[in-house]
Amino acid sequence: MRTVAAFFTAQAIVEPIKRLFSELVSDCRLINIIEDAMIQDVIQAGRVTPAIARRLTRYYLAAQDTGADLIFNTCSSIGDVAIQARSLLEIPLVKIDDAMAAEAVRTGTRVGVLATLPTTLAPTVRLVRAQAEKAGRSVTIVEGLAKGAYEALVGGQPEQHDELIATAAEDVARQADVIVLAQGSMARMEAALARRTGKPVLSSPRRGVLEAKETLERLGR
Repeated sequence: MRTVAAFFTAQAIVEPIKRLFSELVSDCRLINIIEDAMIQDVIQAGRVTPAIARRLTRYYLAAQDTGADLIFNTCSSIGDVAIQARSLLEIPLVKIDDAMAAEAVRTGTRVGVLATLPTTLAPTVRLVRAQAEKAGRSVTIVEGLAKGAYEALVGGQPEQHDELIATAAEDVARQADVIVLAQGSMARMEAALARRTGKPVLSSPRRGVLEAKETLERLGR
């Protein structure tokens, strides 16, 4: 049986990811490593500090020590550290948002990046640029920040959260060919936002899990 160690910085996406692995990756044991204080520390600092990066890297090494065949990173805010950590690991590390960003640059030349936190927006913008460079494509990135949406969600106001995101998506859609949702927790809005904006909208969880599946298959595991 194949083993995947998934690293989470928030509880909200744990169950959706578990369901996706159950649906898409047969004969797989999923180990969940959850450090839900980390994203709060990133938000408070406004960035991934060196101390947070060291802490995260130790989690990746611990995940490898479980005997996992693959590490699945579920948080886009810490994606830059995940990229750097790959050189320290003996097993693949798949980032939840790589496949989404790659699809976005194939879909259009004006890519909208929508987030509810600045700490997620910036690394996702960097990721899209990196994927465009890798694909040899030139893209313009349209940034969209749904201000107040994250606070509404943690404050128990999901309807306000959704409306703030939808309004921001409409603004981004006026200048973009395709919109990516920077946080996995926004995935449930993918279809609704596509209908509302009339533009392709991409989220990361399903695409990321499918990339993990393909990586395991390439390894023969």
